[in-house]
Amino acid sequence: MKKLYRSMSDRWIAGICGGIGEYLEIDSNVIRVIWTVVTVLTGFAPGIVAYILVWIILPQGGEGAPH
Repeated sequence: MKKLYRSMSDRWIAGICGGIGEYLEIDSNVIRVIWTVVTVLTGFAPGIVAYILVWIILPQGGEGAPH
């Protein structure tokens, strides 16, 4: 079963878009563009708040994974 983690290797700020890209098996830059467009269209605050919440909630890649 796949789990969603923040990426440790594909990160600009916190690895959120990289982790979502890895989970969905698509280029993380597509996720970054979508996130940016949605953030701009919703007046910045919702996108920024959502990013910070996901940053707090999602563990970094590998945490909690069996060794």
